[in-house]
Amino acid sequence: MSASLTLVVAMAVMYAAGVYVMLERSLTRVLIGFLLVGNATNLLVFIMSGRPGNAPIVTGTPADAAMADPVPQVLMLTAIVINFGITALILALIYRSWWLARLGDEGDTVTDEHAAETVESTEKSFRSVTDDDAASQEDLDASEREHGNEQADDRGDPARAPGEGRDR
Repeated sequence: MSASLTLVVAMAVMYAAGVYVMLERSLTRVLIGFLLVGNATNLLVFIMSGRPGNAPIVTGTPADAAMADPVPQVLMLTAIVINFGITALILALIYRSWWLARLGDEGDTVTDEHAAETVESTEKSFRSVTDDDAASQEDLDASEREHGNEQADDRGDPARAPGEGRDR
């Protein structure tokens, strides 16, 4: 297999430009450099994949000898997906740094949303939750008692305990 000299030169230039641009302090330049290095890596896998051949479908015939290796294709697809994911991460970092730069001296301060609360209001909230739980349990018990009486009435024998009798 002989690799195309044009592809090898393009790959080398992309690697060199990508690493050079990634060494800058700007996140946008880091993103551009990362994209160049990712595409150069895809070219490297493509160059090293070997000769072209038939589709990698095994049929059990002598034509399978000219079949292309599917592993480099899978590696390139994986590299594209990883490149896309890291690009999205870097774009989120760029947006976050831009947002924080717009805030100025405020920075990333968060207001205290619980500053106006007192001990009494907190205890009242917890007390209401406990009261709600007790009321819910009472409703469940009443519902179970009603349901049990309805089953006994359906069977016509109120002396039977709930759950005895008719099979469903």
